[in-house]
Order: sequence, then structure tokens, then C-alpha cells
Amino acid sequence: MNYDSRIDAPIAVETVSDENPLLTGGDEDRASRRRLWIIGAVVAALLVAVWFFTHRSGAGDAEQKVDKGPVVSVVTPGRTTIAGTINATGTLFARRELPVGVPGEGGQIVSVLVEPGQWVGAGQVLAVIDRSVQVQQQASQSAQIQVARANAQLAQANLDRALKLVERGFVSTADIDRLTAQRDAAAAQVRVASATLGVLQAQTQRLNIVAPAAGLVLERRVEPGQVVSGGSGVLFRLAKGGEMELRAQLGELDLAGLRAGISAEVVPAGMDKAFSGQIWQLAPVIDPASRQGIARIALAYSPELRPGGFATATITSGTIVAPLLPESAILSDDKGSFVYIVDKENKARRRPVKTGIVTGNGVAVVEGLSGNERVVLRAGGFLQPDETVQPRSATN
Repeated sequence: MNYDSRIDAPIAVETVSDENPLLTGGDEDRASRRRLWIIGAVVAALLVAVWFFTHRSGAGDAEQKVDKGPVVSVVTPGRTTIAGTINATGTLFARRELPVGVPGEGGQIVSVLVEPGQWVGAGQVLAVIDRSVQVQQQASQSAQIQVARANAQLAQANLDRALKLVERGFVSTADIDRLTAQRDAAAAQVRVASATLGVLQAQTQRLNIVAPAAGLVLERRVEPGQVVSGGSGVLFRLAKGGEMELRAQLGELDLAGLRAGISAEVVPAGMDKAFSGQIWQLAPVIDPASRQGIARIALAYSPELRPGGFATATITSGTIVAPLLPESAILSDDKGSFVYIVDKENKARRRPVKTGIVTGNGVAVVEGLSGNERVVLRAGGFLQPDETVQPRSATN
């Protein structure tokens, strides 16, 4: 008996979605996840866009704030005690230079007794001129004095004898007058001869070249054997008392603010050592070509101070109490000097000022500022009056 045996196997039924009738259930899950990722990416992009535009707006606001005005450095100077100084240069000289030449008729130099750099006293012999001829002239004149005195004695004796005889009537009055005249003439001859000898002695003394005052020998221009005369010029140069001075060249504006007695520090070229002095004379005239004058600074003797050398001087020009500003803060135009100050509304205001002492730290403002203002330190030349600025405090 034949039986048809049939085993029915399970048949897979394919699920058909509404969106895609061909997708199975697993494919639908994967599609859902993709949709979620896409949505997340879009949300993240939106958040980034919102953050970017928010911060871009803040940066724009900051730029707008900067555009409200330039940033400037300001300082409140206050009031300072300022010691003014003036720097100058010049040449060293002997304060009182004494040129010494031949005072008499001159002759041949026999000896020179001093050297440059040596101290001498008033009247000290510097050099000796040959005097052999003058010695003989003095001897001759001394003999003439003796002759004149002998004649005077004889005339006096003749007069005395005549006076004794006049009482007896042997000598007339006329003879007495004649003998008296002879006696007086002989006495006068003695005085003449003595005066002539004095002249010769004085001329001989002038053959010694002497120092007119105590001081330092700066220069010697004569040697033994040299023949000199009144036309030979200067033989020695002395610095009276050894005192020196610096003749500093100054502009007429600087000279106007100085006076005698102001102290100064002088530094010779090539040295670090400073020498204290003071102004003892200001030039009464100004050089019309250079517009400069001379301030003469007296200095005590020191071996380092050599006449003819170059030196610099720092002169104290006075002390004031005033605001002190750097040169960059002070501007000028055809109306004069001015500064910019920043008011409470942050507006740059022009303020006319008058400057005074100039120091290494700045310029004193003697008029126009009280010291409590906020002053623009630099870049004021680029500002306009009443311009809005952003002040930033700075150290002067």
C-alpha cells in the first residue's frame, strides 16, 4: 500500500513595510538609526551656528567700543621740586694769565731760573740778562758823585772864609753872593750825580726778569744765550695764584637765566673726575654770528686742569616746584606750547602752557597746569581738540 508521505517545512513570510515594501524588519532598524544620526548632526550644527553668531556679535560690540576713540597713555604729574641744570662745553684757561716780557732795554740772556709747572713768588727772578756794561756805568757814575761832593765841599769852605772876611771889609757883598751860588751849584751837582746813579741802578735791576705776582709758570719761551729786547714779546706765561677757569659757550637764552655765584661741575676731557666751581663772570656781549656768549667758571688749582684743554660743565640753573613732564607730552605750534589733558568725559582738551627748567627727567611746566590733570604723554600730535579718547594710566 503506497502512501504519499509529505513533510510541510516552515515557510518564511517576508514582512513588507509601508515605506519600502521590499525591506525586511532588520533593514528598518538600521534606517531608523541613520535618521537619528542625521537629526543629531543637524542639531549640533545648529548649536555651533548659534554659538558662532553669538560670539561674533560680542566681538562686533568690542570693536564698536574700540572705535569710540584711540587709546592714549596719560599721567597725573603732581608737583615736584626740580633742580635745573644746563650742560655746556668750553676750553680751560688761566683765570688771570700774566704774560711776562723784557721790561728794560734787554740784552743777552745769561740764565733762566724756572721751568713750566713751577710755583714762583711775587718778585722772584725768572731769568737774568747780562749786565756787564751797566756795572761799569754805575762805577763811573759813583766816581762822578765823589767829584761833585769834593767840589761842593770846596765851595762851602770858600763861602765860610769869605763870610769871616766880610765883617772886616775885605770881601764885598757881591763876592758873598757869588760864592753862595757856587756852593749851591756844587751841592746840586752832587744830587744830579746821585740821581743818575739811581737811574743806572734801576736799569740794571730791570735786567732781571721777575714774576709780577705769585703763581704757576705755564710756559717758558726763552733760553740762555738768546738776545731779547722790549720787542721780543712774551717770554713767560704765569697763572696768577694758580687759579683756572672754564670759558663755557652758552646760548643767549641759557645766559639770561644765569648769574654770578651759581655753582657748576666741570669734567675735563678724558677724565671721570669732576671739579667744583662757580660762575664768576657772564659775557656782557653775545656773538651775533653764533648767538652764544661766555660763562666764566672759576676753578681752584689742580694738576688735572690744564689750560687749553677741553671740558664739559653742568651748571645748576635754579630750583622750582612745578609739574614735570617728558618732552613727548609738550607740543608747540604758531600759538605757543601746549599739552592735551583728558577731562571727566574722556575728551582731549588743549591746554596752553609755559615751560621752564629743562632736566634729564623732563621739562618743568611753570604755567598752565596745577599737576592734578590727566596729561596725554605721547601721540598728542595725532589728536584733535575735543576728540574722545580711551585713557590708560602710565608711569611718567
